[in-house]
Amino acid sequence: MSLELSSTIKLNNDVDIPVLGFGAYQLAKGDETYNAVRWALESGYRHIDTAQFYQNEKEVGTAIRESGIAREEIFVTTKLANANHGYEQTKIAFDASLKALGTDYIDLFLLHWPVEGKRLDSWKALEELVRTDECRSIGVSNFTEEHIDELMKGSKIVPAMNQVEFHPFLYQRGLFNYCQQHEIVITAYSPLTAGERLDDQTITSIAHSHNKTPAQVMIRWALQHDVVVIPKSAHKERIIENVAVFDFELSEEDMQTLDGLNEGLRFSWNPYDPEQVVRFS
Repeated sequence: MSLELSSTIKLNNDVDIPVLGFGAYQLAKGDETYNAVRWALESGYRHIDTAQFYQNEKEVGTAIRESGIAREEIFVTTKLANANHGYEQTKIAFDASLKALGTDYIDLFLLHWPVEGKRLDSWKALEELVRTDECRSIGVSNFTEEHIDELMKGSKIVPAMNQVEFHPFLYQRGLFNYCQQHEIVITAYSPLTAGERLDDQTITSIAHSHNKTPAQVMIRWALQHDVVVIPKSAHKERIIENVAVFDFELSEEDMQTLDGLNEGLRFSWNPYDPEQVVRFS
């Protein structure tokens, strides 16, 4: 499977998104976010993922502007905070993200969570926004098959993206197949299991056979499933490590072995059971 750092996936509206992105979740406002994004861009990342909920859009935007890289070369994703759902409030919040990022447009704007009773109104606002020059693509995050079905029945635009937790211990085959059927690209967040399973014996064994780290194997596994992957780190050496996944390939046997690790293990929100305690927030 031929993949390069410059590889992209075409969304259902013909916009290209880089397959590897840098996630800004849990990065503190100020220097931590700014430095991490600058290191990511210096390392070759051209896709930065943030959210209103993360409260670091401003630092992300500043790092992008001060990187010296042309804006059109960087793909920027951000997401609507749950408190900002609703038709009018979504439009106001989108403008606030534009202002915080300090950019003329957002490449991909997502509903961060399927807020009950409001998600359809919020999506209608996104459908209007994507027809402007300020928003290139729209999608969702943490949506189940049922949530997407509901959305498509009441709207005209199919989401371009569904961003969900996705790693070998949570290989969501049903949702993955559903999204492929509807030409919805999946972005894998928490691809490294919040660091909790990097010492798994199966993964470390495969990593050793390729002279790679467990993190690199987990990122490569997701990439070879044709999903976008957004690992995050505040440490420069880890940021550089996570981008070095294009000089090796997992075999079919490796992939089947890693697929077999699935145990439905979540390290973040569970949209199928919203009452479930969140291990990492």
